Amino acid sequence: MTQSARPLLFDSHAHLVADDQKAYPRNPMIRPASAPPRLPGVIGTPGGHHGPNPINEVPDALRMLEWMKEENVDGAVAVQKRMIYRFDNSYILDSSDKYPEIFSAVVILDAEDEGTPDLVRRYITDHGLTGVRLFGGRKEDGSMPWLNSPQALKTWEVAEEFGLVMDLEVLAHGGGGPSAPAIIELGRRFPNVRIVLDHLLEPESDHGDNYGLDENFELLVPEKNISFKFTSINLDILRETNIPGEKVLRVAVDMFGADRIMWGSDIGTSSGTYKDMVQRMLDASVLLNEEEKRAVLHDTGKAVFVKGGSRAR
Repeated sequence: MTQSARPLLFDSHAHLVADDQKAYPRNPMIRPASAPPRLPGVIGTPGGHHGPNPINEVPDALRMLEWMKEENVDGAVAVQKRMIYRFDNSYILDSSDKYPEIFSAVVILDAEDEGTPDLVRRYITDHGLTGVRLFGGRKEDGSMPWLNSPQALKTWEVAEEFGLVMDLEVLAHGGGGPSAPAIIELGRRFPNVRIVLDHLLEPESDHGDNYGLDENFELLVPEKNISFKFTSINLDILRETNIPGEKVLRVAVDMFGADRIMWGSDIGTSSGTYKDMVQRMLDASVLLNEEEKRAVLHDTGKAVFVKGGSRAR
């Protein structure tokens, strides 16, 4: 496919990282020595550096604008890069303030911090915030009590009030599917919140003919306010397990509908050039019809993060 033939895209998952480290100092998270090694090409360490021969282009906002124009991407969700900036969301908020027609900000905040709900309110007032990604500690069994803890629910209440996106990464060993009941309960309790699940909840794609989209995922089918991102992380995992990405995407669209699946590059974490990330997603969409392609590549992400968002555009 020639560049001029690129379809219109919307990137639902871009981790902006500033070139200017004086204005936006880095405070990278340190992995404990006991943590398992990261697999090359699956999940990035700060800035996307991973693998024996990584291709890593730091996605400064100005550089991202150039790449997006080249690849016919008309908007992107600027997702806070926790592994570099932790809970300091300054860079993505400043970027979305400067280019509100391009970037929609999703901040990362501490689910258990008592100040988080008020901070979300301030970000809405001062920055037209689009969404929130909460994080907290995990138990040894991989469970995440912060997801629906009493303190976290106070932030969910703010999201409900303003119709924010709750962008959830609830991955654990064996994938995030077992979190489905808790997510469903939250979605029903807060129907005005648009829940987006990162990386398709990372199903165990080498399990069964449905590529890991098992009974846990089937529970999510009726929940229309829950959508899914299909990202370079998914494509990396599938490549390394010799599973065709186009077949997994086809099953996901059949299960949930193209109006609930959206592409995200994961630039800033996953390795590769932005051009490569776009091309890999286009290759993965070959089993979709034209209407489904338009939804997955552009319309679904834009509808969830922009058209229905709190940001005035």
